[in-house]
Amino acid sequence: MMTEKITSKQENRLADLFRDLVRTLGLSKEEAQEIIKAGGIMQSEVKPILQKLAIADKRYGIPVEFELTVPTDYVHATQINTSANKARKEKTTYFYNDDLTSENFAKATNKLVPGKTYKVKIFPILATITSEDNMLFLAKQNAILVGGQGVTLVYDLAKDKLPKGKWTVSFDEKDKLWKDTDGGHRVPGVGADSGGDFRFGLGCFEGGWDGNHCLLCFCDLPVSEQA
Repeated sequence: MMTEKITSKQENRLADLFRDLVRTLGLSKEEAQEIIKAGGIMQSEVKPILQKLAIADKRYGIPVEFELTVPTDYVHATQINTSANKARKEKTTYFYNDDLTSENFAKATNKLVPGKTYKVKIFPILATITSEDNMLFLAKQNAILVGGQGVTLVYDLAKDKLPKGKWTVSFDEKDKLWKDTDGGHRVPGVGADSGGDFRFGLGCFEGGWDGNHCLLCFCDLPVSEQA
């Protein structure tokens, strides 16, 4: 999908907004000059704020955010099965879909890197939307698509972060998802019941998503937060 460039009218309107802000601050001549001298720093500080506003989408709520470090002994090829073996033995596991396996989701677009720390965001979905909507939103977040491996690792290491009463779903490119006998491409998810139980299931890419769901998003840490 091609994105149209900003218009001159929009550019002028943005400039007006900044001009109005400067006037509201009531800066002195000396203060204004100091900001001008530090122009590069000011731009670097303002840029992420503008980017965040540009990708705002009211169909998604404020995310739960945390950092997650992948264990050094993490193995992509067996992650889902390893997680499943543990989860099935836990009293809090109410349901586990037998088709959520490492074999079925072996084609994940990205492999999590052992020892690497990621920023994880879980966005509540506030409206009825399509999988295509979710994929576009994830692209705007510069998300790393991690499928079933990502959501099971979040369960393993940070299950307390999963929103209660919701299903947290982890997307991947449609052709990377396991396709069932009916031709549906299945999206892995973990449901955290308000009573403390967990469910492991598969949604359908061809279906819709609503307020019962949250969207899992893995991202690289911002440079400023990297060790």
